[in-house]
Amino acid sequence: MPLAEVSVSPEMRFPSGIGELDGVLGGGFVRGSVVLIGGEPGIGKSTLLLQAAGALGARGVPVMYVCGEESVQQVRSRADRIGASAGICLLPEVDAAVIEATVLAERPQVVVVDSVQTLFDPGLDGVPGSVGQVRATTARLVRMAKTHDITLLVVGHVTKDGTIAGPRVLEHVVDTVLYFEGDADHAFRIVRAAKNRFGSVSDIGIFEMTESGLAEVGQPSNALLAEREGGVAGSAVFATMEGSRPLLVEVQALVTPTYLQVPRRLSVGIENARMLQVLAILERRAGVALGACDVYVSVAGGVRVSEPAVDLPLALALASARKDVPLPSDAVAFGELGLTGDVRSVPHAAARLREAARMGFGRALGPRMKEPDGPKEYVVARTIAEALGAAIG
Repeated sequence: MPLAEVSVSPEMRFPSGIGELDGVLGGGFVRGSVVLIGGEPGIGKSTLLLQAAGALGARGVPVMYVCGEESVQQVRSRADRIGASAGICLLPEVDAAVIEATVLAERPQVVVVDSVQTLFDPGLDGVPGSVGQVRATTARLVRMAKTHDITLLVVGHVTKDGTIAGPRVLEHVVDTVLYFEGDADHAFRIVRAAKNRFGSVSDIGIFEMTESGLAEVGQPSNALLAEREGGVAGSAVFATMEGSRPLLVEVQALVTPTYLQVPRRLSVGIENARMLQVLAILERRAGVALGACDVYVSVAGGVRVSEPAVDLPLALALASARKDVPLPSDAVAFGELGLTGDVRSVPHAAARLREAARMGFGRALGPRMKEPDGPKEYVVARTIAEALGAAIG
């Protein structure tokens, strides 16, 4: 078929009813698309999809919820708790052939499968969850969704390292892959797109786990800094970017004398390799002695930070904890550190500064930029030594 003769129709999108989820998806669900969502057990995958199913059903969108892991009574109990029982049809089934036949007979617009690891194809050997069964059942459901223009939402288990369990074909054959991140001991959850054929992978959705389900967090910076206390050594505010959204998070550091032959180096929310690199830069380029100290680093609120812009606020927090001198409580920081000790520019600096000004911070510390627009005072730090001199003295 000549490419020029292929007819193109506009994407048929419809909102999920959850604004944060719609933002991650690129504006809502696309008809005939397949969305795979993964995350640790108990993180809230089933709750989020049941809330989305309830919001769709309340608007008259036919939704079928295939519950392979829980009984219909358990699903009903959760639905009553979060107020999402309207307009949803339950199908307690794990046989992929029966699921396909039921979907084709009932013709719902949206099908939720929880989870794909519980399904099996009777024509194949192997137990549910095996590589062959996961591959075959996923391909069968995807083919059904594409052929009959049905939106399919699939829950996938994850392995110990956080990736979706099963063969990589799971992620290759679907249109969108969402990861549910967060610490089960914290209230905040982040939905991040790892793949999206119909939108950007740079946006995230932020939720808070409550007794009545997942609540959207409209002002995440306020929530993440709500319990921060100023005037404490080892605390720095970092202006980070989660996709296209600026956030202010608290980077905490604790430095204590070690009683071990090999000092401890532990980090939560920041890659351990990045923390070790910042420690080396502080020792060599700024003269901050940390070799005989145990070092503990954490990002408050259970947020995970991976961008290089965390280098400068992490270095400030470590130096503040080592010297027991608090950083200015009304200052934010961002910037990447080179191995030579220089502070390098990072993307979206203007958006970071605007978020800091909106949150009432009067000072900012970062790399050189053309026209800083945000807090009243912007301190340019060319090296880590200059940054420490400006922030700590």
